[in-house]
Amino acid sequence: MAFISLFSASCSTTPPKNKHNLCEIFEEKDDWYDAAADMRDKWGVPIHVPMAMMYQESSFRDDARPPRDYIFFGLIPWGRVSSAYGYSQAKTPTWADYVRETGNSGADRDDFEDAIDFMGWFISKTYKINGISKWDAYAQYLNYHEGWGGYKRKTYLKKQWLIAVSKKVKARSLTYAKQLKTCEEDLKSGWFFGIF
Repeated sequence: MAFISLFSASCSTTPPKNKHNLCEIFEEKDDWYDAAADMRDKWGVPIHVPMAMMYQESSFRDDARPPRDYIFFGLIPWGRVSSAYGYSQAKTPTWADYVRETGNSGADRDDFEDAIDFMGWFISKTYKINGISKWDAYAQYLNYHEGWGGYKRKTYLKKQWLIAVSKKVKARSLTYAKQLKTCEEDLKSGWFFGIF
């Protein structure tokens, strides 16, 4: 029984304890690095970019949702402001596009492996559609928030708060990139070899 409790705790979907350090995130959530590396190899997207975007979108919470919408002078809750959900805060129609295009029919937005793969797919498409480098966390986040059409129409120019947030995402991605350089070799070798 104790083993089952311990096993259940190890499979917990609680957010990482230190969300500010990518090495500590991957050391704590040891299967996350493998999923992020698979995403990088599949889509050609550097790990630090979607991880910085995911931090901004959900703070690595698997069940993250946007705030509730209210009607009647803000007194009665009336659904959510959008259909965004999960680690990546993917909206339902965009997630459906991802599932259709990739054939990943069993994908769930509250599964880290699926969420990081979705973000790799989106970032890769942003490169194809709008010519934004997969390494450009600032412009990639603007596309992620506004959509490809919104970015082309430059809707973000009327949202100074979004530009400020995108700059934060860029700064975090650069910090994550530096951190990952210091620990990636250990992450590649796996935790078992890291203890010797």
